[in-house]
Amino acid sequence: MPRIITYNVHRCVGTDRRLDVGRVAEVIAALKPDIVALQELDVGRARTGGVDQAHEIARRLGMAFHFHAALKVEEELYGDAILTMRPERLVRTGPLPGYRPVPKLEPRGALWLAIEIDGCEVQVITSHLGLVPREQQLQAEALAGAEWLGHADCRDPVILLGDFNATASSVVHRTLTRRLKPARALAPRPSSTATFPSRLPVLRIDHIFVSPGIQVEDMTAPFLPLTRVASDHLPLVMDFHLE
Repeated sequence: MPRIITYNVHRCVGTDRRLDVGRVAEVIAALKPDIVALQELDVGRARTGGVDQAHEIARRLGMAFHFHAALKVEEELYGDAILTMRPERLVRTGPLPGYRPVPKLEPRGALWLAIEIDGCEVQVITSHLGLVPREQQLQAEALAGAEWLGHADCRDPVILLGDFNATASSVVHRTLTRRLKPARALAPRPSSTATFPSRLPVLRIDHIFVSPGIQVEDMTAPFLPLTRVASDHLPLVMDFHLE
């Protein structure tokens, strides 16, 4: 059964304030995913020792990866990645809109791969939305629009996942569920999917949304000694079948 996870790794700095790329890779390896969407990765940044975190995590997991830099400061990069051991091809990367009335907001973007599972291409899109509500709404509208979920090539089956910094009662969530279903609502067994903060998770701000061609088998946010310390978010895990 295929497994996909989304995980905000907080530039691999844990709740104990220790930088440890290997610990993050260990969390992911223990979950045995086929596809991994990661947010808040540093690539070549002085603050995290100049390591290419996307490459290093992928190397440790034996996966291919694509990274999209939402933020560039000279040679330093910061953004999101999708890793997989399945056949894949990059479809699109790009920025999401900011909110001009609030200057100096962190740039945001999205990354789209087509990944082959059981002879079928699954469209997988990940993103990490901003913190300002109106900014989030504009970004969700862009994701739901013609360049991403509304694009002619974004055909069922589709999985959208990431850190949306918004709960299920938000405008962001309602905007995205006009296109896709929230995977949590489709899971046959109820479980806790709160992911933030990892030490005592009370907020569901990391989400997975799916098209009708994805049959959700299970959804979990593993609350374990290692996941509680490796990042300030828990990973969100979905097992699924293709219809």
